[in-house]
Amino acid sequence: MINRVLFYNSGGGIGDALQILPLINTIKNEFKNADFYYICAHENHFNLSLKDLNFSIKTLNLDIKYFGFRWWHFLILKSKIKKKKIEKFDLIVDLQSKIRNTLILKRLPHNIFISSCFNFKFSKPSVIVKKVSKVNDNILQAINNILKINCNLIDYNINNIEKKFFSESERLLPKKNYVGLSITQGNVYRKKEWPLKNIVELCDKLKKYNKIPVFFIEKNNNQLKNKIQKLVPYSFFPEHESNLSSPALVVCLAKRLDFAITIDNGVMHMLSLAKIPLISLFGPTDAEKFAPKYKKSIIIDSKKIYKTENISAITVEDVLEAAKQHLNFLD
Repeated sequence: MINRVLFYNSGGGIGDALQILPLINTIKNEFKNADFYYICAHENHFNLSLKDLNFSIKTLNLDIKYFGFRWWHFLILKSKIKKKKIEKFDLIVDLQSKIRNTLILKRLPHNIFISSCFNFKFSKPSVIVKKVSKVNDNILQAINNILKINCNLIDYNINNIEKKFFSESERLLPKKNYVGLSITQGNVYRKKEWPLKNIVELCDKLKKYNKIPVFFIEKNNNQLKNKIQKLVPYSFFPEHESNLSSPALVVCLAKRLDFAITIDNGVMHMLSLAKIPLISLFGPTDAEKFAPKYKKSIIIDSKKIYKTENISAITVEDVLEAAKQHLNFLD
């Protein structure tokens, strides 16, 4: 009987949380009466920055900063469990693959422990998984095998978002022929931004097809917004024209677009929730692991096309060809 479930995610970004959303959604749907908990090295985005998605999950608070990322966490966890009166979990799902983090997490009391770390060698009971690139698919396969169930991944339903965000998106983008653009990266340590000159050239060419560029840029990034607005004066910045500020608004705005072009970032995962036609540009990061996976999700990977991690190698023509051949939006 599964009554208490814990998910552990070591990733710190909103994109990391959104990527595992379908898996958590699936398990919550399978065990509707269970209590679900979430622990990560940073904040629980589902109850904070992502709260407007109305997908809440309890936070397991151990009062350990950056949980799992320091070996001394292994030593103090027993006392924390006692102090916090942590009850045994029927199922712990480890959504990362670092051995250190997994060994620390496994100290929490549990009946079943599922982790993709080291090809599921740390799982209890042992399980054999035919490994694929997506962590959600791997983990779900293990859960199905161990619990003798047959779940399929259930995507998040954007109708759970409050109507005010849909109404606001219609106000901000009332017409048609919009093309979304997300060009800023969250992780500053990986050079995965596409050159601004390419963006400007792309916008000029999209204009010939009567497409209107819509940039997703946070309100606090006025410097970049103003720079682009000077270079592309016919562009839109809807988040800067609204009193609402939430990833939920981005998801609803996505539904107003013909298609979107994005680098690998958190906005990419927000756009993918709307299941719109999407062109994702990849350079240093792993497209097989991080890119959204659905019918109208197109990946342009510099590593595959040009044998380089330099995303700048991707040309404007590469993007236009994807929009023409795969999405049929530039006929």
